[in-house]
Amino acid sequence: MTVDETFADMQAVLGHLVPEFELRAKAGLAVEINQLKAEHNAVILGHNYMEPTLFHSVPDFKGDSLELSRKAAETDKDVIVFCGVRFMAETAKILSPEKTVLLPAKVAGCSLAASITADDVRQLKARYPGVPVVTYINTYADVKAETDICCTSSNARAVVESLNTDSIIFLPDEFLAKNVARETGKHIIFPTKTPKTDDEIEYELIGWHGRCEVHEKFTVEDIDNARRQFPDVLVLAHPECPPDVVEASDYSGSTTAMVNYVQDHDSPRFLILTECSMADNILAENPGKELLRMCSIRCPHMNEITMEETRDSLKYTQYVIDVPEDIRVRARASVDRMLAIGAPVASAD
Repeated sequence: MTVDETFADMQAVLGHLVPEFELRAKAGLAVEINQLKAEHNAVILGHNYMEPTLFHSVPDFKGDSLELSRKAAETDKDVIVFCGVRFMAETAKILSPEKTVLLPAKVAGCSLAASITADDVRQLKARYPGVPVVTYINTYADVKAETDICCTSSNARAVVESLNTDSIIFLPDEFLAKNVARETGKHIIFPTKTPKTDDEIEYELIGWHGRCEVHEKFTVEDIDNARRQFPDVLVLAHPECPPDVVEASDYSGSTTAMVNYVQDHDSPRFLILTECSMADNILAENPGKELLRMCSIRCPHMNEITMEETRDSLKYTQYVIDVPEDIRVRARASVDRMLAIGAPVASAD
C-alpha cells in the first residue's frame, strides 16, 4: 500500500482520535514497517495496550499476550516482532524456539513480572514442600520454569480448581490472588521471610506481594465519581485491580474479554479500568460507543514500544529475545499443563 492509501485507512479508524498531521507521519512509518516485515518474513503482534496509531496499522494479530504467542507459533514466519513487554516476547520464544523473536524496545519491563524471581519460587517450594505452584503468565521465563502450572487472568480460578488440592501457592499478583481466593472461598495468607508461624499450619492459598503499577492505582472512589456523573455507566475492571475495585465494578475480565464485553453490550457508556491506550483502541473500533475519558494511567513500559522502534527492530534485527533451552523446556511444560485443562486462555497482560 502507498502512504496515501495507508493514511486513508488510518484516518477512517482514528480520524476522530488522532490529529491529521500525526496520522500522515505515522502512515509513512507504517508503510516502511510493512515493507520490512515482508522482506524479513516476519509477523507483528500487537498487544491491546499499544498506542492507537501502531495498534491499528502494522500488527498481523492483536489481542492478549498468550493468544498472540500461540497464533504466531502457527504461522510459517521466520521472525516474530512482539509489540508488548519483555515477558510477552519471552512467551513467544517459549512457544516458537525456532523463530527469531524481537522486542521493539531495549527494556520494556514490567513491575509485576519483576516482583518475583526464580529463587523466590524455589524458596517458597522449600518452605511448603509438596504444595503445587500456580504462576500467572505475566512472569519471566525462569519463574515459569519453577512452577507446576501457569494461569491467565481469565482462567486463574479454573486452574486453581483443576488441581483439586487444599493448598496452593499462587504467584505473583497480590490482587489477582485475593480475587481468586474470594471466588474459590479459600483463605489466603502472605508469608514473610521469617520462619513459618503457627497460623500458617492451616493454609489454603499462599500469595505473594506483586502488583501491576497501573492496576494498583485504581480505586472505588474512581468508580463512585464516574457513577455520580453518569449513573448508567458500565464499569469494567481488570482482575489485577484491588479486590474492592473488582467487586464494585459491573464486570471483570482480561483485556480481550473487556473488548468483547463493550462490543456485545448496548450500554451508552463505559468506564475501562486498565491501561489507558486500550480504551483508545476500543473507541477507535466502536465509534458508536462512549468511553469515559477519565483515565490518566498509562503503562510506562508499554509506552516504550513505538512505531520508530518497531521499524528499527526489523531494520537492524535488534533486541533479540533468547531463553536458555533448559529454562524454555520447563517453562513450556507449565504452559502446556494449563492449556491441557481446556480453560479459556485470554491473558492480562
